[in-house]
Amino acid sequence: MSTNAPRIPASLADLVVPLANLAPHHRNPRTGDVEAIAESLATHGQYKPIVVNKGSLTGRPNEILAGNHTAKAARQLGWGEIAVTWLDVDEDTAAKIVIVDNRTSDLAGYDTELLADILTDLPDLEGTGYDRAQLDELLDNTSLPAPIELPSDGAGTGAAATVDYLQWGYLQWSSTRVRITQDEVEFLNSLYKKYVAEQDSDLGFGWHVLNEEHHAAEEAVA
Repeated sequence: MSTNAPRIPASLADLVVPLANLAPHHRNPRTGDVEAIAESLATHGQYKPIVVNKGSLTGRPNEILAGNHTAKAARQLGWGEIAVTWLDVDEDTAAKIVIVDNRTSDLAGYDTELLADILTDLPDLEGTGYDRAQLDELLDNTSLPAPIELPSDGAGTGAAATVDYLQWGYLQWSSTRVRITQDEVEFLNSLYKKYVAEQDSDLGFGWHVLNEEHHAAEEAVA
């Protein structure tokens, strides 16, 4: 894990308290990925405070309402301090804050195509909560753009009639995805059908294309 980021930035310095003074919530229903949170803390530092109830109305002093797993991850990393914002609320309000903090995360969603694009553009996935396998799965599940239907003669479509404009298909390996044209799709499809007919399987087709077809094209050019 990278540890270039300060543990707690200067903007949160006035909110820092000893972790030893804080108690986890006694009835937190949430289960969290402490390892992923620890990776984020180690990579980015703490970029938002956790929320703690003073406890004068509940009888449980310094109880964490939001950020229980962040505090646990910080302890796991050996931190002695953490930034905190304070409340002093009664039992019912404390319980509602614990619930809504978790529930709003559950209700949120993603624009998966945008998320995949952002993750793909990053130089690495450290501190994102995603690993390479999860990104590949996200890309596999991302819907592809629908084909653009154009008249064969290009009438009325102007420059859009060029074959390179067609969002016809994609090649994908690992987290790299490349758009390919109609002609390329049709060429690959013909190679695929020929390969399957000869091999009675598509196992090894990618290697076949990368090697034999590639070398054949080089020899043809030469």
